[in-house]
Amino acid sequence: MYWDMIIKETHLVPEGISGMRLSDYARTAFPTIPSRKGIAKAIKRGELRINGATAQSGDWAQTGQTLELVDLQQRIPKTYRLPLEVVFEDEYLAVINKPPGIEVSGNKFKTVENALAGRLSLSTQPDVLDWPRPVHRLDYSTSGLLLVAKTAGAQVFLGRQFEERKIHKRYCAVVMGSVATAGTVDEPVNEVSAHSEYTPVKTVPSLRSGHLTLVDLFPTTGRTHQLRIHMAAIGHPIVGDQKYGRAGNVLKGKGLFLAAVELHFPHPVDQREITISIDIPPKFDSLLRREQSRWEKYN
Repeated sequence: MYWDMIIKETHLVPEGISGMRLSDYARTAFPTIPSRKGIAKAIKRGELRINGATAQSGDWAQTGQTLELVDLQQRIPKTYRLPLEVVFEDEYLAVINKPPGIEVSGNKFKTVENALAGRLSLSTQPDVLDWPRPVHRLDYSTSGLLLVAKTAGAQVFLGRQFEERKIHKRYCAVVMGSVATAGTVDEPVNEVSAHSEYTPVKTVPSLRSGHLTLVDLFPTTGRTHQLRIHMAAIGHPIVGDQKYGRAGNVLKGKGLFLAAVELHFPHPVDQREITISIDIPPKFDSLLRREQSRWEKYN
């Protein structure tokens, strides 16, 4: 749901500008948007205006035009009270441990974004955001580390780092079958190139599945459902994956066995490298121990 817009920035196109696409020109007019992709998203959301009218992707910048960057979400969203584990927090950003079974953001009330304002402190910096904003997404079913911006500068910087693939993530998952060696997967996702790497950590025998393997996963691109699609593509779907798995892959009431457990990124203020990690969810160890125990009991 959106409310009356706020004009965040205004720019008058100077003399000598003609024949330049708005998507190219706006990157210099509004440096808070870090990339062509960011400008395209802003246009698609209706956040760019030309002489008071909503800009379109095919528009051109011309001398004398008044360009406006607007914020369509005027009020802080109503707070959704959700217990969230805060793993790291300072004046500029935070990292929280997202629980499974909830969207990061969107039109629903029950989202992580709507819970952040009630869990994180507001920054005291001049460019403080009205409420903390997630700078990337995790699937509804995926748990783990989520990076959150508390200032506009941090939001722009971290968004650019994701665009340039300078933020590195490690996931862990329990997959079907025995994965003996590390490997890579280069398989397009929705017709767009995607690359993932995987490393086996532990394999246990399983009466119901033959074997289960705990793996570390390293996506170097960030396509929707990328890891789930890639592991299924090599014959090792993630346990609990109802969309890309196969019969017998889902354990009732246990959810998806995929979690983001490590983030490595430069800090937006001094660019020092930060690494944040958490333990794998307890249900991962419980599943592996239970399957090993059952196999030993009957063999």
